[in-house]
Amino acid sequence: MAITDTQKVDYLFKKLGFGVAKTDVNSVKVAANESIASPLLLRGDKVWQQSGDIPGTKPSSTTGVVQVYSGASTVECTADITASSNRTWKTEVTDWITPEFGSTYLVNVYVHTSGDAANAESSGTKLFITGSGNNDEWFFDYQSGVLNFIGTNLPNGINFTGKSIYITGARYIGNFGVGASAGEDAFLGNLQVSDTTISSVNTNDNIVLDPNGTGQLVIQGNNAITIPSGTTAQRPSGSTGDIRVNSDTGNIEFYDGTAWKVVSPSVNVSTIDTFNGDGSTVVFTLSESTTSSSTIITLNGVVQSPGNAYNISGTTLTFTEAPHVGDKIEVRYISTAFTPGSIIADSDTSVQVDDDNANIVSKINNSNVIVTTSSSTTISGSILGTGSVASITASTPSSSSDTGTKGEISYDSSYVYICVDTDTWIRSSIQDSF
Repeated sequence: MAITDTQKVDYLFKKLGFGVAKTDVNSVKVAANESIASPLLLRGDKVWQQSGDIPGTKPSSTTGVVQVYSGASTVECTADITASSNRTWKTEVTDWITPEFGSTYLVNVYVHTSGDAANAESSGTKLFITGSGNNDEWFFDYQSGVLNFIGTNLPNGINFTGKSIYITGARYIGNFGVGASAGEDAFLGNLQVSDTTISSVNTNDNIVLDPNGTGQLVIQGNNAITIPSGTTAQRPSGSTGDIRVNSDTGNIEFYDGTAWKVVSPSVNVSTIDTFNGDGSTVVFTLSESTTSSSTIITLNGVVQSPGNAYNISGTTLTFTEAPHVGDKIEVRYISTAFTPGSIIADSDTSVQVDDDNANIVSKINNSNVIVTTSSSTTISGSILGTGSVASITASTPSSSSDTGTKGEISYDSSYVYICVDTDTWIRSSIQDSF
């Protein structure tokens, strides 16, 4: 026994109206009592990605996302030979725009001589959707592009011999798929994607890229990545790991959780040694240990290729070929003005080192002049000055044999103490006046 139309309608009512599966007849379980979800399938590949660009009124000619069919482009349909004669006609194209977008998108149907699409709209017989009152209505499936005379009868008084059905209307020809198409903005949660720019919808929101587990954020390519740049005054308050370019200093700087620190140190290039070629010597002794990659060698002003023209191991410079007699050799050592982790403060001239075990060393002609550790400063040579000593903080010795540092000075209200050896102090009285 065939399924009754009543049961078919009950299925459609529950499926379309309530999004549930039909599990029993309506007399036993009405739609509101069905509980198994059965939503309609929404295929991502059939989503009209640019539907927002369809105008509310059908355009007079084809646009970027709307293909208009009228006049010479009127579509001549093909009869479906699997159905009753002349009952169903196929446009062979899909995705017609429905009157949901505007009443002018309602297709028009004509009967006209086969093979004469250009004149169908002007000379053919127009068939109205409501029919002629003889149960000869038609229904057009906009998604499949198929027209069916859904009433009991075919169009009243129409002889289909040598004739075809013609359709005028409009189709969607834009992009398909989930998301926005190229050049159009899309929104994902609180993110806005506009062309190649991703931005946050809410003001001052962060954009967080958080790989799961041990995954890392990988940016591939062979070009470059641009990080924020701004002046010292434009620095943010800072969170640990922040990195930026300081446009005032030209340095890359990062925030360590307490303060902004310099990542890239300044670089100096200074002449170390000069030699003269004699036509036979290939080995020269440098005054400072270095490497090929951190040294620039010039021969008569021409830069030499490390590893090819020369090699350096420690203080030994070895040329591949002996420089000619009279060749001028210059050795330049590439050094940093301060090491990574140190900074030149912005508001004064101090040098800050963030390593308790580090030394700050000042050199002249490769000899240490001032060496400062976390506990002391050693000065090689004489101390000369034109001002006065504001304060001396050395501990006052209790006897002349106290241990001290040669040259150390201390005083109290009565005496000035001078350490002349590691265990010998002398003192002189402080006079009340000259």
